Amino acid sequence: MTDEMLDDPQFVATRERFWMRGLTNERFAHHRVAVAEYGGELIGIAQSAPPTDADATWSQQLNVLYVLASAHGTGAGAGLLDAVLSQSEAAALWVADPNPRALAVYRKHGFVSDGAFKEEYGIKEIRMVRRTPAN
Repeated sequence: MTDEMLDDPQFVATRERFWMRGLTNERFAHHRVAVAEYGGELIGIAQSAPPTDADATWSQQLNVLYVLASAHGTGAGAGLLDAVLSQSEAAALWVADPNPRALAVYRKHGFVSDGAFKEEYGIKEIRMVRRTPAN
């Protein structure tokens, strides 16, 4: 997200509405959500859902994976990824480019760029896909 979006005084309220709707609306019941905690404090969150891309050949899409900077390197991100994406199903995600840390994490977990890209809110994103072991 751009600094302008993060600095918007309505950002927190907007995100709270987003998560409340996503966690309570029956329409989103098929989404997978997981949180990571350490010492009783929330340190990360992940969410996946069925794919939205028209050309999808995968069955799941990672929409959210956030881990506090203070928890980087603890395994929280890997645990969240495993909690919301099945290893036996192909998956995809969109990631900001450049974002070297995120790209490295996703590559470590078997995701590779498939050449697709888009720009939203002034941010370039690339699509990464992880095929099933059989593919």
